[in-house]
Order: sequence, then structure tokens, then C-alpha cells
Amino acid sequence: MTQVVPWRRELRGVGRHGPVVVIGAGPYGLSVTAHLRASGVDVRIFGDIMGSWRHAMATGMFLKSTPQATDLSAPVPGGTLADFCRAVGGSVLTELTPIPCATFVRYGMWFTEHYVGEVENTRVRTVERSRTGYRVCLEGGEEIGAAAVVVATGLGALAHIPPRLLPLAPRGPGPDAALSHTSQHTDLSRYARQHVAVVGGGQSALESAALLHEAGADVRVLVRSPRIRWGDTPVPHRPLLQRVIKPSSPLGTGWALATVCHAPHAVRRLPAPSRLLLHRRALGPSGGWWLRERVEGVLPVHCSRHIVHAHLRGEQAHLTLAGAGEGPPKLCVDHLLAATGYRLDLEALEFLSPVLRHRLDRVPGSRAPRLTAAFESSFPALYFTGSLAAPTFGPMLRFVAGTAFAARRITAHLTGRAPHHGRSGVAVRRQ
Repeated sequence: MTQVVPWRRELRGVGRHGPVVVIGAGPYGLSVTAHLRASGVDVRIFGDIMGSWRHAMATGMFLKSTPQATDLSAPVPGGTLADFCRAVGGSVLTELTPIPCATFVRYGMWFTEHYVGEVENTRVRTVERSRTGYRVCLEGGEEIGAAAVVVATGLGALAHIPPRLLPLAPRGPGPDAALSHTSQHTDLSRYARQHVAVVGGGQSALESAALLHEAGADVRVLVRSPRIRWGDTPVPHRPLLQRVIKPSSPLGTGWALATVCHAPHAVRRLPAPSRLLLHRRALGPSGGWWLRERVEGVLPVHCSRHIVHAHLRGEQAHLTLAGAGEGPPKLCVDHLLAATGYRLDLEALEFLSPVLRHRLDRVPGSRAPRLTAAFESSFPALYFTGSLAAPTFGPMLRFVAGTAFAARRITAHLTGRAPHHGRSGVAVRRQ
């Protein structure tokens, strides 16, 4: 198929410093690469295209976000989810249309073909500083001298399981152990006719529980909070007064969300404690409006309950529970599924050299990198985007909706068009 955006694979302007290396081929990595290549920058991108969405989402899952919040960022018009649906003859998606993850994956593949080009499905083993930039070592042994590195690895390496649950998996959590994280599954039907407990009260927990129940598992959900929060059913044509009182945004309605989506650059100027509070409190765990009928009154959900002790007895998980909610004090299940989210921690990015990991400046009070207005870290020409940028720019960077803001800023900085040159002031020149 004819490419919409041409690019050059080698540029004299980059010179002896080498290409820009993008690590990760999810929504952020693909969007950044599309913009850089459209600007004439030599880029090598490494990763499994839409890998987290293909390998860390169970079959049958839907996106929680609405269609207008699910667009990857193309450098020219024509690359939205709606454009993809029209191009492949798919049905029109509206706010009242939950988006299957499989559709989003196909959209990412289509976007790659039209706006990105070659993606190298090779794992980056190490990234370390060199005299002219960075040395990037690949799993096959190739070494690349890179002018800049963009880390867009998504959440895969950041999955978090509370330590008190780990005795259930002495050899490590996974689908075959008594304990796993939701990010480790593509098919939950393997637990049909088994007793399964799901820990968590967010979308991942509730949708996984629904899929388990529908696959024939005996499932119950343990939620620390006193109640489950459900998203509001969208109203496509709201009256003017409602739109003024609660304006719409890619992340939902209300002035707070509209503000952080409209001005993520302004969020960065807030004091670090305020940004971290916003990161923790905005958009807490909740379930999509369309999921409610598959959970509420269908399967047991125990609110105000949490696990205080877990141990293996044979091949079964024995759980001791506490909390003010109703439910048995102990549970015995075949499998415990932890929908316990992700922890933003630079130490989890093992491909970064120890020097980089230990010496990168953090956002005070967090383990996430401190970033300039151009997403550059405290090491020149080392950029972070996606969720690791959320403690700097706010909650929009936790979602696909932030791809345009990130891709444009990083590209402008690397091509010398940005108003903020950070510490390095280095631009990758174009031919």
C-alpha cells in the first residue's frame, strides 16, 4: 500500500551521532516515530507492535475510553480511529460504542503501515551513555550509537503485585501459578470450573471477573474500597448548560479533567506534591458504564475487604481477609488474580544502565523521572513518555489521549523547533 508520509532512513543531518532510538511500539512509541520520520529524522524503533495490547489484555476485553480519546497521533490528517474504521469498512464508533481491544490493535497495525513504517521486533538489552550520545545494545548483539533515546515502553515492566501476596507464587507469578497479574493473561477461559478470587476494584479487575464468570469460573471480587465506582453513561448531545457546568474532555466530564487535558504543560508548573496528588486522585479505580450489567448482581463482590495473609497449601491459595465489609474471614481458591495496577518506578526498566537508573533525577516524592517541558530527562537527549511522564504532565499521559501532546513536543525539541531546549540544547538536524 502507498505510504501516506514519506521519510528517509538515513540523514546526513544526524551525522556521526547516529539515529534516534525509540524503545517501545505501543501508542506512544508509534506516534513519536511517525512525527519524527515525517520531519525527516532518522529513527530506529524497537518493540512488538501493540505488544502490550495483544499480549497483556484478555480476549474479549474492551477499552474503557471513548473513540475520541483513542486516537494515535499522526503528523498529517487521516490517522484517527474513525479514519481507520472508514478505511476498512467498519461501523461508526460513538460514545455509546465500547471499543473492542482487538479493534484497537488492528488500528495500531494499520497506523504503523501508513504512518510509521519499519518497526524492528527486537528487544533492547541495554542503554548506556557514550561520548557522543548513547550506546544501545540489542538482544542479538548489535550495538547502535544513538543521538537520542525515547523510552516509550508502556506499563509492561511496571506491573505491581503487593508483597503480601507473593508467597502464593514462590517461583514467580504467572498463569500456571496460584497467583498472577492481569497483565499476564490473554485467555481467562483456562480457569473454567475453578475457584478464582480477583483483587481490585478498577476496570481491569471488574472486566476480568466478568470474563471469568462468563467462561464458567466460580469467581468473587475483593475490593478494599467501600463501594465500586461506575462511569456515567455518555449523553451524546448534552444541553448547553450541562456542557458549561461539566465540560467534556478525553478523560471524562468536569472542569478539573478538562483543565488537565487542555493544559498538561501547565500541570508541569505545579509544585511536585500537587502534581503527585493529582496523579493519585484523578480518575481513581472505576468500571466502565457498559460493564456494570455484567457484574452488579451477577457475581459476588466483597467491598471493604482486603487480604492480610496469603499462603499456599498444596496447590491452592489460602487467604485471610480483614475489613468492615461482609464476607467470610478466610477463602480457599485455585487461583488469585491480582488486578493491583502498576507502579511507576525507573528501577523496573532494567535495560537502562545502573548509572542511568540511579542518577536520573526523580519527581520529588516519586520514582518517576523528572522531565523538562520537552519530555527530556536530567540526562540530555534521553526522553520518557507515556505513563512515566504522568507525574510531570498529569493524568492525560496515562492514556492514549496524550500521544499528540508528547509526540509533537519531543519532535519539536529534537528537530530544533521547540521553545524549550532543556539542558542539552541539542537538535537533531534534518536534511
